[in-house]
Amino acid sequence: MARIHLKYVQTVIKDRKVHYYFRRAGHPRVALPGYPGSKDFMRAYEAAISHQQIEVGADTTKAGSMKALAIQWRMSSQFKGLSSASQKTYMRLMDLFLTEHGHKSAKNAEPRHILKVLESMSDTPAQANALRNVLRQMFQFAFEHGWRSDNPVRDIKKLKYKKKPFPTWSEEAIQQFEKHWPAASRARLALALLLYTGQRRSDAIRMGAESMTETGIKISQVKTGKHLIIPVHPDLADILSQHDLAGETFLLTQAGKRFASGNAFYNWFKDCAREAGVTGALAPHGLRKAAARRLAEAGCTPSEIQAITGHSTLSEVERYTREANQKTLAESAWRKMGSMANGEGNQGHLKTK
Repeated sequence: MARIHLKYVQTVIKDRKVHYYFRRAGHPRVALPGYPGSKDFMRAYEAAISHQQIEVGADTTKAGSMKALAIQWRMSSQFKGLSSASQKTYMRLMDLFLTEHGHKSAKNAEPRHILKVLESMSDTPAQANALRNVLRQMFQFAFEHGWRSDNPVRDIKKLKYKKKPFPTWSEEAIQQFEKHWPAASRARLALALLLYTGQRRSDAIRMGAESMTETGIKISQVKTGKHLIIPVHPDLADILSQHDLAGETFLLTQAGKRFASGNAFYNWFKDCAREAGVTGALAPHGLRKAAARRLAEAGCTPSEIQAITGHSTLSEVERYTREANQKTLAESAWRKMGSMANGEGNQGHLKTK
């Protein structure tokens, strides 16, 4: 029998049995059923290579069930149009939901049924609201394709809870980290990339030699798909000059490999912060907020800050810069108004004696 060579297929022998997996950097490992060339194997392989995850045995899935609806939605252009990061998140949430509810009728689902599922997740309200968003989109697909005459999730409100956003790194925390870690260390390089590009950790770990252009660092944001070119700040250029950047990415593990995921990088960087004596809930995302804060304190407009961070809306930028130094901004406001005693500024104000 001729051997079939397929890209990203990993072979693992366990207990004298051959197992096949789809393994691609930046994506979850997917088990492939059967053997290369078989119907189930090729079907799962094609799904994996197009960033889909179709359940094994989908051909025998009960017609009209939640699982059947989920499979059809995942094969739709609507789902394929999502970013790979969003697809991965949606599939994780859907798989958890289908484990318990996959056999149930999609047509008979009512708002009270969906609300009961969400309220059972009240201990993790953020995840419940994320699942609500996924179900809302899936049932909208069902409505548009004749599975249902309505969308049962449309009028269900999000669970209310007090959010605990990542705190912004203070200048004191940044200086303490920089004092502990020398410029030539991997930890210092990580801090500089996060702080002087204003990007998420998922984007920072993908930056490498191929990202560099004559005008800056080229970025295609994982979460939004937005394309940016960030000019290299002099302080970042100084840090970069002290590192061997010949690897696939700027940021590498102790073993010289790229980080397997944003979470792997998060855990390592948190350890670096603790070693530097930076305590509390300060995480990589707090440096993205610190970058926005610094830009606001420097007098940058929301649009200028947005051009660096890549936020989709100005309201998001304003939310990130609420912690900008109030004293600095107040002093800037007075300078812009000018001296009333010298007749400068708004002549409509009364002069004090």
